[in-house]
Amino acid sequence: MTDDVRKRSAKIEAIATCWPMITALLGGTPAMRQAGKIYLPQWPNEDEGFYKNRKDTATLFPAFPRTVEVLSGKPFSRPITTGDDVPKNIQVMFDDIDLQGTNLHSFLANACEAALGYGIAGILVDYPHSEGVKTIAEEKALGLRPYFVKIDAECLLDFQSKRINGLETITKLRFVEMVAETSPENEFKEETIEQVRVLDIGRWRTYRKKEDPQTREVKWLLHEEGKTSLNKIPFVPIYGEKIGFMRSRPPMAELAYLNVEHWQTKSDQQTILHVARVPILFGKGMDSDQDITVGAASAVISDKDDADLKYVEHSGKAIESGRLYILDLEDKMRQIGAELLVVKPGRITVAQTMAEDESGTCALQRIVGDLQDAANQALQLLADWIKEPQGGHISIFRDFGAATLAEASADILIEMNVAGTLSNETLFTEIQRRGMISPEVKWKEEQEKIKSQPPKPGTTQLSA
Repeated sequence: MTDDVRKRSAKIEAIATCWPMITALLGGTPAMRQAGKIYLPQWPNEDEGFYKNRKDTATLFPAFPRTVEVLSGKPFSRPITTGDDVPKNIQVMFDDIDLQGTNLHSFLANACEAALGYGIAGILVDYPHSEGVKTIAEEKALGLRPYFVKIDAECLLDFQSKRINGLETITKLRFVEMVAETSPENEFKEETIEQVRVLDIGRWRTYRKKEDPQTREVKWLLHEEGKTSLNKIPFVPIYGEKIGFMRSRPPMAELAYLNVEHWQTKSDQQTILHVARVPILFGKGMDSDQDITVGAASAVISDKDDADLKYVEHSGKAIESGRLYILDLEDKMRQIGAELLVVKPGRITVAQTMAEDESGTCALQRIVGDLQDAANQALQLLADWIKEPQGGHISIFRDFGAATLAEASADILIEMNVAGTLSNETLFTEIQRRGMISPEVKWKEEQEKIKSQPPKPGTTQLSA
């Protein structure tokens, strides 16, 4: 049945459990609000209008998206290194590796961010349709060449594989893609069309939703098909936390769950603060039909001896407990993100680890190592398309491991401060709490010292 072509297989569903949550978190406050009761449950007996107001005023503390952004940026804080074995006619593709103006450095940085977030992504080395083109000279004249396409986790639908020459090899791949085409009715209107691409060794097909000419029902029907000159499927997976071939877990799934808990807890805290700020007026001994006007220029009079009128206010104990719990969650989230940077005991430097071919790197270095291997495989696929014997190798910066959790978390805090999402005073306090600044040093005193000393060339003064 062609209708099944759009469905995910059980293999993909097995690794996709966290993907909707991750998508919502990466979408920020608007996406989390849109998800509604999925990640912000409605309380028993909670009024629908009150819930809607609570949901529409909730704001996300972006721990997960910020951590993914910061960590994926570390390997690309320095340019990638191109090996001498990369052919010149492949190097010239690096400035526009995807035929959309993205250079290789930025493309791999985006792929790293996708793998860190969802646990898996992929590089498809595609080639434009070239029906009727028979020679390399004709291809060059038309400007045809292979290019990279980033395949995100949520696009994957299914794969099949088998062991060929001792290596597990993909023999079928199915994924969703969005295609922009000019509307047939209006040349000035561009439409974005969803289609499913199916790749077999030596063959490709695309399916789109169309009206079946026989039944008049809208179904997924074959749109185009063709043959390829490669004897392999030009796709390379990129893993986050690899658990098998084309199987991986999001390396920061626990951080994502904690971020959702923070979203829910922060909403509770906002609600209790609202309740505490709007006290309830309690009256005793009043007539049930008595009109009461509340205001500075009004008075309430009763002839009954036991009459009483007063505000019932929240004690505030739950507010402080909620505040401390939120701060504890934020600290846990920072630690989980920092753990990916901590080198395992027994290894002093990344160079030592790599030279001894040991697994004693930090988790992020391992992920970047897998990304580098995937990039080199993709270069070989470029070479296969253009009939080059070798694609060569590139290197991605990996010397960023930290010796301790305190050092790693401090590094993330500094990145957040530079990005403008953490104040100077909070940065100072957090690093001091990690024992990297003496507890005797005071923030205000340190600010006075900074102001009194002449600024160094090329620097700016920190302010409170």
